[in-house]
Parts: sequence; C-alpha cells; structure tokens
Amino acid sequence: MSVDQERPLRVLVLTEQRWLAEMVKLTLNHGVYVARDAKDLGEAMVMMDDWQPQLAVVDMDNGGGQFVRRIGESQPGSGTRIPVLALTRRGDLKTKLAAFDQGADDIMTVPLSPEELLARVLVITRRRLGENVPLNPVLKLGELEIDILNRHVRVGSSELHLTGLEQSLLYFLAANAGQVVTRDEIMDALWGVDFAADSNVVDRHVHDLRVKLQNGWKRPRFIATVPGEGYRFLPVSSEQDSAS
Repeated sequence: MSVDQERPLRVLVLTEQRWLAEMVKLTLNHGVYVARDAKDLGEAMVMMDDWQPQLAVVDMDNGGGQFVRRIGESQPGSGTRIPVLALTRRGDLKTKLAAFDQGADDIMTVPLSPEELLARVLVITRRRLGENVPLNPVLKLGELEIDILNRHVRVGSSELHLTGLEQSLLYFLAANAGQVVTRDEIMDALWGVDFAADSNVVDRHVHDLRVKLQNGWKRPRFIATVPGEGYRFLPVSSEQDSAS
C-alpha cells in the first residue's frame, strides 16, 4: 500500500466523543492528512466502503475493538489491512495486549499528548505505508500560532510562556474552536476520567491561560465563557468577528 503524495492521506477517526475526534483532527493538520470522524461502528464501516481511508485512529473503549476485528476479517493479509492506532483510557498491560491481539498497530492512552499522537501516526505511516508525510509544525488560528514541534505559542509577534498544562488546555480549546466545551470534557481531556480534583480546577487553569493570552472576561479575545455550560474558543479576535 502506498500513499499518493499529491493527495493528503485519508484518516478515519472512530469515537463517540466529539472533543476527542476534534483533538485528533487538529493534530493531524500538522501533517498532510485529511481526517473524517465516525461516531459508531456502522458509520465507520460505511466510510470504509465509500471513502476508503488509508489509516484509522480508533477509540477502543467505544466500539473500536469490533471495528478492528471487522476490518481484519474483511481485509485479510497484513499487506492490505489499513493500519490502526488504538486509543484507550485504560493503560494497563492487559488492555494494551488485547488491542494488539485484535490487530492494532500501536496504542495510546487518553488523555492524549498531541505531539506524541502526531509522532506515532507519522511512524505508522512510514512503517506500514512506506511513505514519509511532510510535517507542518506551526498551525495558525487567527492571531494565534501553535508550534507543536518546539512547543512554542505566539500571539502576533509575542511569544507566550505557557506551562505544559496550559499548552494542552489551549490546544484542546483550539481543536474545538467555535464549539462549547464543558468543564467535564476539559477535565476528561486533560486529566482523565478517574482524576479527582477540586470543583474549580478547570476555572483556575482557564483563568491563568486567559491572563497570559491577555484575554478579558467581558471582552473575550480567544476564550469566551458560556454561562451555565462551559467555554468556547474564538479563533480570531472579537474585533475581527464584529467586522466579518
């Protein structure tokens, strides 16, 4: 199986978690990939037939195991089955070995590190598909630039000095630009479902990130509060929004 370098590599993302799908898709924008997400096994199998993806990123906790087995049955032979990167919230050895037994090529635990996810996808692409995908380390979202390779964040000409957790929070919010994300979703994405934290831990970290982004609560520049729901990332400034 080889990649047509004139076209982006097609990647299927299977998960019922919207925020996780968006995180994976934003991360893949650093390479020459085009990703589509499916919310369940049925949708994923239709996409396999109609779109014919060349790689899959699969949430093993939400039907991914069935998907991996199905494509193994329908695409017998290691030379034709599309490679699979499995995702799971359980990091124990038994879970990882089970994923490999089902046919996964690699496995990662959630919460995800975007740079590790990108590195693993690039390795799978090179090892299984025999191609090196060009890397674009810097994503531009309005005034914001995120350099995943060097872990730098810039707003205009200014470089921000963010902690690792603040960078992960910014990346998560940017991945879901324009959509409301709840505090529970942020908690799951950054700390994991089993993490026990203070009730205002998310608000504290959003506040600290806003300070560094020079993002006021009343006139949001990047992160808007949605009362009673959560937060929404604005990829451009409020002034640009008003002018458009």
